[in-house]
Amino acid sequence: MSCDAGSGPAALPDAVRRRVLELAAAALGALPDAEVPSSLVQVRRFAPGRRASAGATPLATALERDESFRSSVAAAVREAEPDLTQTLDAGASVPAGDPVEVAAVVYLLRSPPWPDQLQTALQAVRDQASRAESVSAQREVERLTRALDDAQAELQRLRAEVAAERQDLTDELAAVRRELRRHRSDADRARSQARSTAQDAAGAVEQAERAAQSAEQRALRAEAELERSREALEALRRADREGRSLAGSRARLLLDTVVEAATGLRRELGLAPADVLPADLVGEAAGEEQAGTARPPVRARADDDPSVLAELLSLPRAHLIVDGYNVTKSAYGDLPLADQRSRLVSGLSTLQARTRAEITCCFDGAVVEGRVTPPAARGVRVRFSTPGEIADDLIRRLVRAEPRGRVVVVVSSDREVADGVRAAGARPVPSPALARLLDRG
Repeated sequence: MSCDAGSGPAALPDAVRRRVLELAAAALGALPDAEVPSSLVQVRRFAPGRRASAGATPLATALERDESFRSSVAAAVREAEPDLTQTLDAGASVPAGDPVEVAAVVYLLRSPPWPDQLQTALQAVRDQASRAESVSAQREVERLTRALDDAQAELQRLRAEVAAERQDLTDELAAVRRELRRHRSDADRARSQARSTAQDAAGAVEQAERAAQSAEQRALRAEAELERSREALEALRRADREGRSLAGSRARLLLDTVVEAATGLRRELGLAPADVLPADLVGEAAGEEQAGTARPPVRARADDDPSVLAELLSLPRAHLIVDGYNVTKSAYGDLPLADQRSRLVSGLSTLQARTRAEITCCFDGAVVEGRVTPPAARGVRVRFSTPGEIADDLIRRLVRAEPRGRVVVVVSSDREVADGVRAAGARPVPSPALARLLDRG
């Protein structure tokens, strides 16, 4: 390692470099304001305990390039370590002591011949580190040796236990075999006696056994069937308790939607009561559409056209579900999150008052620190996703809870969210459409 005047703290070992920066940081705090280098003004404002770590780079640069600052640090070191600095200034051999401290002082003082003194001190640092590593390695070897001895002793103990257990099992097996042979002999004698003395009773006993077995099987089947019936009944009760509210709400909402849609459509079209039935028109050429009849062209509108969203919200019982941050970060992402939420919910409140649609705004709870009170807005339902859940999942759960046939509009430019809600029967609309609709006022 080069130790000329151009060497900086970055070229020193880590321990020496840290000590140099600590000494420089301590001296920086005691300097008059006029003597503080401009590059270290901000570092001086740090807490004393953080200057060496938080200001490591500017301190190292100043020591390397600003000779006046290094001299000020050296003067502070001379006052703190008078004996060590006198020995080094005299050009004597590097004194004994903490090699890291000696190397840091040599680097800062730079008293001739400081390069040789620094080399000697750094070699002492390396020797100390080597000795520490050697001691650590020796201790690790001793620890591993003790662990190996313990493992070998445990292995011997386990082998002895296994051998004893195997012998016990062998003895137990021999006893079981002897008992089995005795039982077989007794059974043979009993069967022989039964055949000779109870031939007539054997049939009755066999028939009774069959009847008992049949009755037992029927009882078991009946008991199993009863248990299944109880479980099914309990499951039905649970399902009824859990689904009664949601199913009833969905059915009633769908019924209201259909009734209002039919009433609105009849009123809008001005339909008179039907006086012509479909069977009256079968075979009537005048009632059938002629092939090739010209149809008026229909102008296609983009998905982010706010008029499309406005028309959807004008439908009966429409439900607007908004991916909150997806809208705010694209429309006014320069605002803080709290201001984004307040601005969006305020606009949605105005939109709800104008359209009378049901509006639910979902925010990702994972990006909110601590408990957050939802912004207050009349007519807008604000929901934060629960821990472990993102706003996308909350939106999908809201869509799945709606009955098929209801107008459900989901505002999000997230492709995955749009595809998911479309498959569930909802109508996805890009976020810019809502932003433009809100800007209209």
